[in-house]
Amino acid sequence: MLENNITVIMAKVQLFWKRNKEKTKMETKIYSNPLAERYSSKEMLEVFSPDFKFSTWRKLWVALAESEKELGLEIQDEQIQQMKENIYNIDYALASQKEKEFRHDVMAHVHTFGTQAPLAMPIIHLGATSAFVGDNTDLIQIREALLLTKQKMVNVMAELSKFAKENRALPTLGFTHFQAAQLTTVGKRACLWLQSLMLDLEELEFRNATLRFRGVKGTTGTQASFKDLFEGDFQKVRELDEKVTEKMGFDKRFLVTGQTYDRKVDSEVMNLLANIAQTAHKFTNDLRLLQHLKEIEEPFEKNQIGSSAMAYKRNPMRSERISSLAKFVIALQQSTAMTAATQWFERTLDDSANKRLSLPQAFLAVDAILIIWKNIMDGLVVYPKMIEKRIMSELPFMATEYIIMECVKQGGDRQELHERIRQHSMEAGKQVKVEGKENDLIDRILADDYFKLDKERLLEILDPKSFTGFAAEQVLDFLELEIQPILEKNKDQLGMNSELRV
Repeated sequence: MLENNITVIMAKVQLFWKRNKEKTKMETKIYSNPLAERYSSKEMLEVFSPDFKFSTWRKLWVALAESEKELGLEIQDEQIQQMKENIYNIDYALASQKEKEFRHDVMAHVHTFGTQAPLAMPIIHLGATSAFVGDNTDLIQIREALLLTKQKMVNVMAELSKFAKENRALPTLGFTHFQAAQLTTVGKRACLWLQSLMLDLEELEFRNATLRFRGVKGTTGTQASFKDLFEGDFQKVRELDEKVTEKMGFDKRFLVTGQTYDRKVDSEVMNLLANIAQTAHKFTNDLRLLQHLKEIEEPFEKNQIGSSAMAYKRNPMRSERISSLAKFVIALQQSTAMTAATQWFERTLDDSANKRLSLPQAFLAVDAILIIWKNIMDGLVVYPKMIEKRIMSELPFMATEYIIMECVKQGGDRQELHERIRQHSMEAGKQVKVEGKENDLIDRILADDYFKLDKERLLEILDPKSFTGFAAEQVLDFLELEIQPILEKNKDQLGMNSELRV
C-alpha cells in the first residue's frame, strides 16, 4: 500500500516537473517585454496588470450597482455583497473562453463575474456600455501611474538638490556650443537639470489635479439607457454620475462625452511623459560629455565590465540606458496625438489597440528612467582636480579683460594692452593647438614689462572663484525658494530604493 502511494506521489511529481519544464520552455520561445523583465518597478507593472484592470472593472460594476440601488432601482443587498466578495476572484481561463465565444472582452468578463456572483448576474453592467469599465479604468490607471511617477521624480529631485548644494561653489568651465565659455559652478549646472524636472513636476501636478472621470454616460454619451432606467428623471441620472465618480475617488468628471472620454487626455498625459523623458535625456547628454572629459562620472561597480574587448573602459551605460528609453517615450508622443486627431464622431475602435500599448509602455519606460536616474545620483562622482586642470587651460584667455582693467588702473593704455594681449593670445593658442603644448599666455604676459604685473597679483586675478559670478548664491536661492518647499511637502515620498534590476 505504502509502495503504491509512493509510486503515485512520484508520478505526480514527475508530471508536475514535466509540465513546469514545458511551460518554461514555451515562455522562452515567445517575446518578453524588456520593460517588464528588465527595467520597470513592480509597483508600476501592477498598475497595468490584468489583476488591477479587471478588479477595477468589478469595482466599477459594484459602484454602479450600489449607486443605482441608492437611487431607487430594485437591486438587492445580497447581489451587491456577492459582487464585493468576488472582486479579486477572477477566473481568467473562463474569461478567455467567453471572449473567444463572444468576441467581446467586456461581455466575457460580465459573464465570468456573473458565474462567480450568480445572484448579481441580472444587474451587472446595468445600463452601461463597454467604455464605462474600459475608459474609467484607463483614467484610474493614469491617476495611479501619475502618483507613482511623482514619487520617483521627487526622489530624483532630492538627490539633485543635495548634489547641487554640495557643489554650489565648485568652479567649472561653462560651455556654449560645447566651446569653452565663462565659468559656472558644478552645483549651478545641476540646478539647470533640477529646474527642468521641477517644471515637469508642476505639469504632472496640474494633470493630476485636473484629471476628470468619464463617469456614467451610456453608449454615445447621452445617458439614454439611464433615462429609461430612471423613467426620465435627469436629476437621478446626474446623481448617479456623481455618486459613481465619488465612489471611485474622483472629484471631477466630464459633463459631456461621446462614448469615450476625450482622447486629448491621453495626448496631454503622453506629452507630460515625453517632457520628463526630454529632461532626463538632457541630463544624460551632459553627463556623458562630462564623463568623456573625466570631470564627473556615473557610478561604476567593483565587478562591472565596461567593454567586452577593452577592459580599461568605464562606459556611461546607465546614462545611455536612460537616453535610449527616453527616445522611445518621445517617439510614442506622436501615437496618442494621432489617435486624438483622427477619432470619428462619438467613437471609433481604432484607438483601442493603440491605447493598450502606448500609455502603459510610456509610463513603464518613464518609471525605469527615473529609477536609473536616482541610481546614478546615489553614486555620482566628481573629480575636482580634472575640473581645475581644464579651467586653468582656458582661464588665461578668459582673464584677459580683467588683466587689461587692472593694468589700466596702473596707468596703462587700454588699446596698447589689448593689442599686446591679442598677439600673446595668438601665440599661446598656436602653442596649444599646433604644437600640443600647455597654455603659456600667463608666462608671456609676466615676461612683458609693459603690463607691470607681479606674479602674485596675477594669480589673485586668476582665482577661478572670481569668475563664477553669483552662481553659488543662485544655487542657494533656488534650492531654498523653489525646491525645498516641494521636498518638504512630499517628505513622506522620499527614501526610494534605486537598485537596478539588471
